[in-house]
Amino acid sequence: MKKYKAMYIIRPDLDEDKIKAVIEEMNKIFTDNESEVVEVNQWGLKDMAYEINDFKKGYYVVLLLNATPKAVEEYDRIANIREDIIRHIIVKD
Repeated sequence: MKKYKAMYIIRPDLDEDKIKAVIEEMNKIFTDNESEVVEVNQWGLKDMAYEINDFKKGYYVVLLLNATPKAVEEYDRIANIREDIIRHIIVKD
């Protein structure tokens, strides 16, 4: 396993319960694929540098991970499909 840092931005129009559900589901991707979520930093609602999908704000979440290549691939696949995530990235730490 290698260390990674991942970030994703959740749509700002979701309520608090739905945001928590998205975070839990994204963390579950890693735990289901033999990886470890070391730390979850919820930055909260922030202004974005530029508008994405007519949103000027987004709910930022940053993860520190020990992940397998399979988990990274699955994270990228799921984040691309989900409509409640407007941007995501994962990089080796």
